[in-house]
Amino acid sequence: MERLFSFSAYILLYFLTGVMGGLFFIYFSPNGSAVGASGAVFGLFGALAGFAFVHRKTHRAAFIDFMKQFGVILLLNFLLGMVFENIAMSAHVGGLLAGIFLGLAIAKYPKFLWLHTLLSLIIIMASYVYLWNLYLG
Repeated sequence: MERLFSFSAYILLYFLTGVMGGLFFIYFSPNGSAVGASGAVFGLFGALAGFAFVHRKTHRAAFIDFMKQFGVILLLNFLLGMVFENIAMSAHVGGLLAGIFLGLAIAKYPKFLWLHTLLSLIIIMASYVYLWNLYLG
């Protein structure tokens, strides 16, 4: 990941997608509890997909291979989530979606990492306020 993105982008992707995965989990399972970093791991996986999509024309064969593997891994993880009910699928999906969008943005415009971070933090804060009002307000 650090070879595709910078070290600072990698760290930001990890933390921002992890927080978004956690917020998704809170929204879909307000009375549930979960531990782990799977939302962030899925976020990094999503960022790879976003990066691959941005560079799909210049690395067509690698993009096709990656997307096949991406689909298989997503399918296997979805099936595992259906079998084991204690897996926080909403955190996985939230991290994955946040990773895809952030990966697209950072791969397309890497010089605007500060802007991607700022927009992500605004979305996180808005989501937090929304969840606060939804469940505690």
